[in-house]
Amino acid sequence: MKIEEHIKFWLESAEHDLEAAESLFAAERFDWCLFLGHLVLEKALKAIYVRDNDSQMPPRTHSLVKLAEKTTLPLTEEQKLFLDEVTDFNLEVRYPEYRNEFRRKCTRAFCEERFNKIKEYHKWLRSQLESGQS
Repeated sequence: MKIEEHIKFWLESAEHDLEAAESLFAAERFDWCLFLGHLVLEKALKAIYVRDNDSQMPPRTHSLVKLAEKTTLPLTEEQKLFLDEVTDFNLEVRYPEYRNEFRRKCTRAFCEERFNKIKEYHKWLRSQLESGQS
């Protein structure tokens, strides 16, 4: 697969997940909305990883910070903290020991604030790819 095709694969998958997350937010399934929000950022970061690492397959990790650190993205500590928080959404929905507490935490306000920020990060990550910079 050419590098452009590889990047396109990850970006199209991220867009698909973003649309699904929007539907889940509208249906008030806030925990799953944030879970998919994590996947949106993971896949966008994997597209950047492919660009920055000569089209290699991205590592099999769900840690957004670890992925970002393997790219040339200039992340601030604040950005790393947010990516770390979003990574937790991946675990908190899937594992029973976290699920019920996470659902209680996922009010509309909690989800809306974080989902809007996820969408901002997604837009920023796409802009980094489109500009050919990071």
